[in-house]
Amino acid sequence: MDERAALADLADRLPDAGDDCAVVDGQVITTDMLHERTDFPAGTTRYTAGWRAVGASLSDVAAMGADATAAVAAYGAPSFEADELAAFLDGAQDVCHAVDAEYVGGDLDSHDEFTVATTAIGAAADPVRRSGATPGDAVCVTGTLGRSAAALELFDRGETARANELFQFEPRVRAGISLRPHATAMMDSSDGLARSLHQLAEASGCGFAVEEPLPIDPQVDELTDTPQERRELGVFFGEDFELVSTVPESDVQEARQAVPCQLHRIGTVTDGGVTLDGEALPDRGYSH
Repeated sequence: MDERAALADLADRLPDAGDDCAVVDGQVITTDMLHERTDFPAGTTRYTAGWRAVGASLSDVAAMGADATAAVAAYGAPSFEADELAAFLDGAQDVCHAVDAEYVGGDLDSHDEFTVATTAIGAAADPVRRSGATPGDAVCVTGTLGRSAAALELFDRGETARANELFQFEPRVRAGISLRPHATAMMDSSDGLARSLHQLAEASGCGFAVEEPLPIDPQVDELTDTPQERRELGVFFGEDFELVSTVPESDVQEARQAVPCQLHRIGTVTDGGVTLDGEALPDRGYSH
């Protein structure tokens, strides 16, 4: 089974784990695991690894509209090098400080592959779930799409300084908090826009009609040659950690003014089906 099939198989036994975070007594909690072979391309610095690993969990907190509180990480590697550990810690602390959270520790263990498991917690008395979208709501996304895809291309080209910079995304915690009074459903786009829309549609029992132009990152335009390649990286690749939300049409302008980053309206919630420019949008994206 892939990750989605495994999660579906466990859903009946873990009813509180169906959103980006579990919710327990007004707190949200999430955990993630990243591996060198699949998540940290050659040229990824330990600073970037610390930032990105912890940031991935903080992004889940953001997707619930929660205030980020703290994060920890378990760091496994074939050996422990003082400069690498220090750089990892710097990245983990800096991404936490960027969203007013604290990095409060973790664990070290030997492992045959550099691997990081992270956990983040936050607070939200009324978190935003994936299940509240209603036909007629607007579909919105923060920031731009394809940033991580552009970074991987730059890693492949040996342009590691630019690639590391793109990999150091800011978790949208402040945007999630600002969207909390308005959003009827929300999740992050770590699996890609297309898959996120399908997951929201399944959770809310609705559909989505999305239209281009989509907010594709300018770095993608610089690194691609065809519209098809641009769409592939922006819509299906994933690992962007933006927020995909649904907002009542009457709230869109107010939400845009409240959110401290770009908020793009990309479509409308419908009764069923997920389409892009009127054509069925495949349920395809990042797979673990």
